[in-house]
Amino acid sequence: MKQEEREKLAEQAYHQAFELENNYGCCPQCVLTAIKETVGNVSDDTIKASHGLSGGGGLMGLGACGALTGGLIALSTKRGRDADKLHRGSGIGNFQVGRKLVEKFEQEFGGVTCEHLQKQFTGRTWDMWKPEEYKAFSDNRGDQCARATALATKWAIELM
Repeated sequence: MKQEEREKLAEQAYHQAFELENNYGCCPQCVLTAIKETVGNVSDDTIKASHGLSGGGGLMGLGACGALTGGLIALSTKRGRDADKLHRGSGIGNFQVGRKLVEKFEQEFGGVTCEHLQKQFTGRTWDMWKPEEYKAFSDNRGDQCARATALATKWAIELM
């Protein structure tokens, strides 16, 4: 894929991921859906499997932002090690590209965990298992999660 085409698709996917996250939530699924619909390489099973990664994993906030994990999964669908090749080494090339995505994300947001982004976006962390806190988080974050989702999508495509 030529650089110009990649940039165009990355921009298109940025807007699509932003809208998906704003309207439906579940940042890793939004990243992967936007990438599937612009550049391909992502299966419906992969999108489904990413569901539990939302909210830092199980809506707990403790792990990496779901938008970042969605981007890492997208990169791995293109560059990752196949299951029948586990014996052939670690597949360091995929890790190198993944590292670039993590570093870019951390540079933009100052951290990579869902809790970090919650605090950066709203000044505090939230218990997303309490309906009133989940709603308050949604109200207070504005479109910041959608922006993080869109950027992770764009960057993943640029790194593919």
